[in-house]
Amino acid sequence: MVNCFLIGIAWQAASPPPDFPRPISRAKSGAGDGTCHAIIFLFLILLGVSSSAWAIGVDSTNVDSSGGATVKAVGDSTRMASVISLLPGIDRRTEPGIFDMITNLPADWRDWYLQTAQLKNWPYAALITASTAAMIVYDHPMWKPFEKLYNEYPAVHSISDDFVFMGDGKFQFAIAGIFAGYGIIAGDKRALRTASQTCEVILAAGGVVQLLKHVTGRQSPNRSTTPTGLWRFFPNQIQYAEHTPAYDAFPSGHLTTTLATLIVVANNYPEQTWIRPVGYAVCAGITLGLVSSSIHWWSDYPLAIALGYGFGTLLSPNSDNNVCVTEPSKKDMGESAVSKLLDRASFSPTYIPGSGPGVAMSLKW
Repeated sequence: MVNCFLIGIAWQAASPPPDFPRPISRAKSGAGDGTCHAIIFLFLILLGVSSSAWAIGVDSTNVDSSGGATVKAVGDSTRMASVISLLPGIDRRTEPGIFDMITNLPADWRDWYLQTAQLKNWPYAALITASTAAMIVYDHPMWKPFEKLYNEYPAVHSISDDFVFMGDGKFQFAIAGIFAGYGIIAGDKRALRTASQTCEVILAAGGVVQLLKHVTGRQSPNRSTTPTGLWRFFPNQIQYAEHTPAYDAFPSGHLTTTLATLIVVANNYPEQTWIRPVGYAVCAGITLGLVSSSIHWWSDYPLAIALGYGFGTLLSPNSDNNVCVTEPSKKDMGESAVSKLLDRASFSPTYIPGSGPGVAMSLKW
């Protein structure tokens, strides 16, 4: 991975920094300037990850998130190696501390990298790279019809904007706030854990997304000066801050954090079978809304899906690490009137025409 960044730095240094470009007419189609560079960059990312895994002799890596700190690495038939992490393992089943969502981040990034570097995940990395490269070539003709619908039909415009709002991070933090409030009032450890893990996964996945955005410097459709958006690797950070939409298209942070939040909530409440299908439908709406409103290209999504699902699965209890989450695990706070009332409550997503998305609460008597 270091090799990828060094190559990118040398490439940037060899080219004079371009002036901030003006958006061009989008009547053209096909791959724009920088497309080949972007494909090469994606290949270098894959090569860097695979080289790092090979260097430590990893054939299968088991990151024990239930408290173990040992990462087992199996090399060729002549040797066995063990890589001992310097950071402690994380027991994600217990009631989280107030600052765990911050202090866990270094271990989260370490564990995500180690899991990504497994040999068994190389085919998935290759699939992500290939699908992204193919979409880059056809981004313009795939984006143009949705932009037309967005501009011509007020209903499409309004619904797209609502879905974009649902993916911008504030909505996910609001979900965490609802779980935290319920957990504090009702003494529900599972709700508190869900709130903490939701904040943690937004920060962990969002950190990686922001790093990639600041490295790749791809133009959004609404700022594109080439048919598929110019890629400027390692852009000037002052220019980035002043003209963010001209640099921050790849990958989609909206989809990454929304999918990661969905996985966290679904893994903590596996008995609520409606969460995943409803959540996936919301994710689909967000992808369509972002493309329609010219914030993202279709090729910004494959890596975002991988990041969201990867971090969501890593940071929350699930069947892979044998964490039981079917019990509410409530603290002994007594049967208060509020607790009894909330025990009768159920929550579900809703959409109110003219007002936008929301959460509906029903009480059983």
